[in-house]
Amino acid sequence: MKKSFCFLLYTFGLAIFFTACKSDIKEKNLLPDRQLSENFKSYWFAGEAEITTYELEQSRYSEAREGTAVLIYVTEDFVPDLQVKADSQNQENIPVLKLNATKNFITGIYPYSIMESTFYPLEGNSHALKITASIQEWCGQVYMQLNNRKGFDLVSHSYFQKEADQNLSLSNTYLENELWTQLRVDPNQLPVGEFEIIPAMQFIRLAHIDIKAYSAKGEFFQDEKWSVYQIKYPELKRELRIWHDPNFPYSIEKWEEIILRDGVEHKTTGSKMAQIKSAYWNKNSNKDLPLRDTLNLN
Repeated sequence: MKKSFCFLLYTFGLAIFFTACKSDIKEKNLLPDRQLSENFKSYWFAGEAEITTYELEQSRYSEAREGTAVLIYVTEDFVPDLQVKADSQNQENIPVLKLNATKNFITGIYPYSIMESTFYPLEGNSHALKITASIQEWCGQVYMQLNNRKGFDLVSHSYFQKEADQNLSLSNTYLENELWTQLRVDPNQLPVGEFEIIPAMQFIRLAHIDIKAYSAKGEFFQDEKWSVYQIKYPELKRELRIWHDPNFPYSIEKWEEIILRDGVEHKTTGSKMAQIKSAYWNKNSNKDLPLRDTLNLN
């Protein structure tokens, strides 16, 4: 009886120990609590999206391709269980800053269309709740989706045999896709120093690399006008720099991605053309077409 009781105490002690360890691991994977300023609430909760267009120079197949990129930021209610946009108000909903990022460019005879969506919570200290990405071109299409539940659940579908259909479970960590939303909330919360991060979904698919976290280093520097956030991936021989206004609402002015391959730098850049705030979902009539001229999309 005494031996049995001691064994129970021992087992209980181990359970507490491992629970504490798990809790500690989880805490390390969380971000700082979001503190939303009154300026943030006034700007982002006004019932409009921010739409910014960029002149794109995309490196693909070792050549520079001209195109257009668009960043559409908007706040909306998110259903945590289903992990979709809410149809109606509910106290269980989570407010998110959503980014729909698109790229369109031509490679020779055929076009590329890329879209990534990031749902970034504006409460608590969680990483992005959901990220999706799709790439369409004449050879086929690929799709990826990450859901942040107890960890990262990720599905990927590709027309390439080596990639095909994948279902993965990954540990919570930084996500390159979420950096573009985290920056708009508070650039000071962007990761600096050395850390593990999952690269942008479009890069993973265009480069045909393994879906996992890679070692990276983040840092800030200042040019004559803008603040610049830089992240380097030593293993991938890749760098990303994002120029943004150091003052709220931290508008993104341009970006640059450099990939070193066979001793040659391959560069992709986005340079700001125009920006508007609009409830664009209501601008679906032919009379609204001039707004595309405003955004330099025609």
